[in-house]
Amino acid sequence: MAVSADVGNGKGLITIDLSNCNLAHSASLIRQACLDGGFFYVINHGIRQELFEELFDRSRTFFQLPLEEKMKVLKNKDFKGYTPLMDQMLDPSKQSTGDCKEGYYIGFEVAKDDPHATKRFFGPNVWPSADKLPGWKQTMEKYYQEALGVGRRVARLIALSLNLEADFFDKPEILEEPIAILRLLHYVDEISKPELGIYGAGAHSDFGLLTLLVTDEVSGLQICKNKDAEPQIWEDVHPLRGAFIVNVGDMLERWTNGIFRSTLHRVLLFGQERYSVRQKTTSHGHSRE
Repeated sequence: MAVSADVGNGKGLITIDLSNCNLAHSASLIRQACLDGGFFYVINHGIRQELFEELFDRSRTFFQLPLEEKMKVLKNKDFKGYTPLMDQMLDPSKQSTGDCKEGYYIGFEVAKDDPHATKRFFGPNVWPSADKLPGWKQTMEKYYQEALGVGRRVARLIALSLNLEADFFDKPEILEEPIAILRLLHYVDEISKPELGIYGAGAHSDFGLLTLLVTDEVSGLQICKNKDAEPQIWEDVHPLRGAFIVNVGDMLERWTNGIFRSTLHRVLLFGQERYSVRQKTTSHGHSRE
């Protein structure tokens, strides 16, 4: 399966090339993106396309399991595990049903004797049976670590864009020991009807510092740069092959006193299944579901 096809020209979103040695130029581009809409593409990040393919193959295999199998790994108190279809409603003021998606949370694991072991989000992950899905856990753990590394590199450019030292976010309480939550998402082949309150994912902004998203070839993500406008103007963000779609979270907007934007976004469905994987990264004490 193609992980993300270039179905749009990406007009309106800045592209950050992590292979570019001119860090000042990349930091300037990120600053421009964060001042404008808080969304940008990241390319040449070092994650192999084969790992993306494997990630999406494993994700699809899980979501194709019978519901009774998926319910065996239901989300626990540490927000690890499966969330059923329509379990989440991100915009209750406008939605008549839950989001037309199901998901699977994976987070950072620490040893049982680690001081963080009893803290929220740091408990053990919930894994499907290796007999049912051999190799599934290993793929998710590998991708989790590689995406976390990309997030750290992007955060260093953000630090430079704020005229800070590049390692500003590399503190134990921020990104050295972050709360990073990976979520596999499967949107069903529904057709969204905003006038009836039916969405793939209702309008929301993301908590935390950064979100890294990779999708299949099916479009649906939309952003609204001015949430207070009447009517709201929604712009499509199309998949770009091999690229991450990165966006600023609420915590970074707050830390910059509103200079950088945590932008409202949603997902509309057009009768096709859609798969995506997102990783949200935040710091200790700045997390919510």
